[in-house]
Amino acid sequence: MRAIFEKWAAGGEHPPIAKLIGFRLHSYATDHVTLEMEAGPQHANPMGTLHGGILCDIADAAMGTALGSGLEEGESMTTIELKMNFFRPFWNGLLRAEAHVVRRGKSVGYVECEIKDERGRLVAKAGSTLMTLRG
Repeated sequence: MRAIFEKWAAGGEHPPIAKLIGFRLHSYATDHVTLEMEAGPQHANPMGTLHGGILCDIADAAMGTALGSGLEEGESMTTIELKMNFFRPFWNGLLRAEAHVVRRGKSVGYVECEIKDERGRLVAKAGSTLMTLRG
C-alpha cells in the first residue's frame, strides 16, 4: 500500500477520489502530507458554500496518506473514526489540507489535519483514528 502513495508522490496516477473531487498531492514525507484543491461551484452545498463532505474527504485522504506513508510491506489501513470541526464558511479558491501523524501504534494510529484557505486562515480541523491491517 505504501508503494501506491509513493507512486502518487512521484507524479504517478492519482487515486480515483482525488480525480473525482479534484485534489492533488502537494508534499509528501513520512508521517506528514499536504494536499491541495481548487474549490469551485461544483463543490457547493445548497447554500452556496463548500459542502462539509468535501472538507471531510480531503481531510480523510490527507490523514490516510500520512499514516500510509509509514506502512510496511503487506500492510494497509482503514479509518475507524473521524471527527471534523468547521470554523468558517468557504466558497471558492485554494484549500490546503496538512496532515501529520500524532501517534503511530502497532495497530492503531492517530492523525490530525488542518485545512486552511489561501490566506492561511483555518477553515476546518480534523482528527482521525486509523487501524493498520495486516494479511
